[in-house]
Amino acid sequence: MTRFRPCVDLHSGQVKQIVGGTLTVAATDLKTNYISKLPAEHFAKLYRDNGLDGAHVIMLGPGNEDAARRALEAWRNGLQIGGGITDANAKQWIEWGAEKVIITSYLFPSGRFSEQRLDAVLKSLNDEKQRLVIDLSCRRRNDTWFVAMDKWQTVTDMEVNEVFIKSLEPFCSEFLIHAADNEGLQSGIDEQLVENLALWCSIPVTYAGGGRNLGDLDNVKRLSNGKVDLTIGSALDVFGGSGVTFQECVDWNRTHARTMFQQSM
Repeated sequence: MTRFRPCVDLHSGQVKQIVGGTLTVAATDLKTNYISKLPAEHFAKLYRDNGLDGAHVIMLGPGNEDAARRALEAWRNGLQIGGGITDANAKQWIEWGAEKVIITSYLFPSGRFSEQRLDAVLKSLNDEKQRLVIDLSCRRRNDTWFVAMDKWQTVTDMEVNEVFIKSLEPFCSEFLIHAADNEGLQSGIDEQLVENLALWCSIPVTYAGGGRNLGDLDNVKRLSNGKVDLTIGSALDVFGGSGVTFQECVDWNRTHARTMFQQSM
């Protein structure tokens, strides 16, 4: 069943909503939609209190570890953590309270996928693949998508397609897919990518990028036949947006969960 899944994006220790494609080395390139006056743990508690399992905390660059740890302390074993995760620190983040770790860039040294690094991360997690989420954030090239790493600035030679996804499924519990070209723009989802993810993935998958309102939740549900979840960020009222309220998304989840339950009776 498609669900709304929330996020906490951290940049320089603050909760922010950023236009994904502007996270370059040059600070002048950065375009920020919103900077929250509230700490990360506030959102962790908000998600916990509304039963929003599967929320992810993403550390965008350095200076975010303390804020991330406070969020994890507020909801132990309830949040996924990503950004700078490697085989050297994955277990530590689990011990600090993360339900799962999310990994992208470390798997692509010099822009090429490394099965050896994936094995190393899994080994550090005691081969508990249920603790691992693989982030295949990507950029679009015509009708294909390629993995983007290093805060979505480096496009690798690895195409996101059914063959690649099937090769990774035995090693993780779910996928997180940021459509980097859509991230933070509130311009609508990449419908073709959502459709493909539903066809390609046999484990849980969350799409993020361009979500604007409840209509996009309905659209993802329709396009994926309920197989893909959606993260909405900048459009949410709690992040300064006007497209949809947080409570509306919570209510959407509850309504559809209730409908699914009734249909299964």
